[in-house]
Amino acid sequence: MSWAEDMGEQATSRADVLRASPPMFESRVLDALSRVHPAVPIVIFLPAIVALAAWSLSRASAPATLGLVAAGYALWTLFEYWLHRLVFHFEPQDGLGARMHWIIHGVHHDHPNDPMRLVMPPAVSVPLGAIVFGVLYLIFGTHYAPGLGAGFFAGYLVYDMMHYYLHHFRPHGRLGRALRERHMRHHFQDDTRGFGISAPYWDEVFRTSSREKRSSQ
Repeated sequence: MSWAEDMGEQATSRADVLRASPPMFESRVLDALSRVHPAVPIVIFLPAIVALAAWSLSRASAPATLGLVAAGYALWTLFEYWLHRLVFHFEPQDGLGARMHWIIHGVHHDHPNDPMRLVMPPAVSVPLGAIVFGVLYLIFGTHYAPGLGAGFFAGYLVYDMMHYYLHHFRPHGRLGRALRERHMRHHFQDDTRGFGISAPYWDEVFRTSSREKRSSQ
């Protein structure tokens, strides 16, 4: 019984470590801004998606808008994969670079179950989203950019909500279980694989799937 109690205490202690991340900044205000309730992206981006879709419908037909939204979503999936692989997992060993990496993504790997650090803070997501839409607008103009933007931001919202779900719930369906397994392997076995969260097929395309590693052994 004492052995079982010790194991239970160790499991509880590990769960606490994974869940409770330390302050990111000395300033209480900045640290509070780095902690985000998972409903915040919905409140911010869902109205933006609806507005962009309506803007697109005012300039293009419904089938054309649907195609643009689909293209924007596909663009997001590639953006998600390469952002996670190249930016989030660019890991300098010391100095300012190491500090920036920990702020951007390292804290999530150290404390992956902290519910307040699973979605992107608006202080980052809103400026980044504005930049992305600005680039789309410059390249594609007013006729195509709104529909592409609606699809892109819909993809981002799906990603953020799925990321939260995979960490805090246990899916019962086959697809959900497979997505959770892939992401947990990324966290706890090999963080050089499994970069696609909402779009794991890019790991198959770019040969970074944990399945591929297992099959080659």
